[in-house]
Amino acid sequence: MVLLNDFARQWSDVRRDVAAALEKVGTSGTYILGPSVTEFERQLSSRLGVREAVGVGNGLDALEIALRAVGCKPGDRVLTTPMSAFATTLAIMRVGAVPCFVDVDETGLLDLDLVEEALTRTPSIPFVLPVHLYGRSLDLRRLGSVAARLGVCVIEDCAQAIGATHAGLLAGTVGAAAALSFYPTKNLGCLGDGGALLTNSSEIARRARSLRNYGQGSRYVHDCLGLNSRLDELQAAIMLSALLPRLDAWTERRRQIARTYCRCIENPAFAIPPVEPPGPVWHLFPVLVRNGSRSAFQAHMQACGISTGIHYPTVITRQEALRTYGLFEVLGPLTRAESLAAQEVSLPIHPYLTDSEVDEVVSASNSWRPA
Repeated sequence: MVLLNDFARQWSDVRRDVAAALEKVGTSGTYILGPSVTEFERQLSSRLGVREAVGVGNGLDALEIALRAVGCKPGDRVLTTPMSAFATTLAIMRVGAVPCFVDVDETGLLDLDLVEEALTRTPSIPFVLPVHLYGRSLDLRRLGSVAARLGVCVIEDCAQAIGATHAGLLAGTVGAAAALSFYPTKNLGCLGDGGALLTNSSEIARRARSLRNYGQGSRYVHDCLGLNSRLDELQAAIMLSALLPRLDAWTERRRQIARTYCRCIENPAFAIPPVEPPGPVWHLFPVLVRNGSRSAFQAHMQACGISTGIHYPTVITRQEALRTYGLFEVLGPLTRAESLAAQEVSLPIHPYLTDSEVDEVVSASNSWRPA
């Protein structure tokens, strides 16, 4: 099978560097918030164009801590997208805030026209949480302009978009804070779980470091209700020595594969959502299968030896957990989000795909005909 992710190939590539990281941490005797976390935070912030990075336990915690660190409180309204992993909304729920949903545009990203309309019409919404979905960045200049003009605080979900750009700006640099996930499938994924908060504010970073560590301002002095959400020293060391140094090459390989797909897949039965190169980092490669034929297309790809995925089959507003929570608002129809949820299929795109496997994906995609 041509896999969506091939961790066996990755392990074959990185195992020696991982072993060296394990030896380094093991002999150091420092396993929690040690020098590897500090150095990883330094290198990550420098690479991503922000002043501060704060390592935390996972991407969900990164979002929750970011929301709390910028001052989001229970009952506050947060404008966000219905098209994402549920963690985006779950972070808002865990703060006790109210998710407010507007539709996405034809790319699957939050529709900034609708964002501006909603914020103008409803000035009581103080926070916006957009998602840079599929490894594609929103229009960052416009996002920053809307936020400044309407006086709202932006927290960017960059879980799928580490290093993505739009018009020369890096995702994660226009909001008050941003969140990353290091879940293994991510473009920079660790050998377990992890996440990070990004910010240009030393005060937000200070609050985040307190929140991740039981709310301690100093040892045994607890200033707020915090979490136990510290990036593991071993995972930080592994990313430092084995994964982060490979990120640029991995990203370039994803872009090469995406260029081949965009150039060579020519099947009128489905469409590739519009994209503006060269900014995407291609965490996923989505295609939209028309006329309710998604399951047939996936069955065809499976028969051809090609794995596929769906991101995401159910819009967030239809999730039972949100309906049980009860505190949410839908600001207009979610027509495009519903359409994407019904049509999207993700093709394999990871840095260990061979050229022949990429050709197999293209050939299988082009050979399918709906009944």
